Amino acid sequence: MVGQGTYVSTAERPKILLAEDDAAVRRSLQLLLQARGYDVRAHASGRTLLDDPLWSNAACLVADYRLDELDGFEILSCLRSRGWSGHAVLITAYPAADLQQRAANGGFEAVIEKPFREGAVGDTIDRLLQAH
Repeated sequence: MVGQGTYVSTAERPKILLAEDDAAVRRSLQLLLQARGYDVRAHASGRTLLDDPLWSNAACLVADYRLDELDGFEILSCLRSRGWSGHAVLITAYPAADLQQRAANGGFEAVIEKPFREGAVGDTIDRLLQAH
């Protein structure tokens, strides 16, 4: 288990792909997840995330629902079409009544609404990675 305060070499740390267009939220999530021992590949868009040469080694995707060019659903769909089988978490500032169900049907294992408490994303990733 990788958790808060645990040191693991970069080669052994689970990789997290993060797609978030808000620079402040992206940086905050990156720092919080790194503090938990994750190797975070943070991107401002889905396009740059999909161009990341290390996407195939990621254990988990954390994607914003609404992004320019590609949204979280499109990012996950592209990764799945490439054979990626990691975990997926959708974050959103635009909750809709049917979003939880659409996210589950689209392959996301969790939906976290913004603003979220500091540990919400990390706790969710910890839980998903421990379960498998």
